[in-house]
Amino acid sequence: MGKKKSRQKAAGNTIAVNRRARHDYFIEDRFEAGLCLEGWEVKSLRAGNAQLTEAYVNLRQGEAWLVGAHFAPLKTVSTHIKADPTRARKLLLHRHELDRLT
Repeated sequence: MGKKKSRQKAAGNTIAVNRRARHDYFIEDRFEAGLCLEGWEVKSLRAGNAQLTEAYVNLRQGEAWLVGAHFAPLKTVSTHIKADPTRARKLLLHRHELDRLT
């Protein structure tokens, strides 16, 4: 018998990409940032229910926020939690990266 192929994704795979931003704008710098997410948002991302087409980054009080991203809640999670799919989410960047942006 042959080996079964594992269907697990590698740890570094990209979950969501804003292709429209690459088409409409010239991107000078790229930053890799973490996101402050709630539990249902993590499950939604893993299921592939994220849309970044209208998303942008807003800098407020020395912090970066992702605004306009839509994370569709899963049906199993939305029964007991009031989910806000378009809330602003804090981006986790190093201080020197934030200083470069401001």
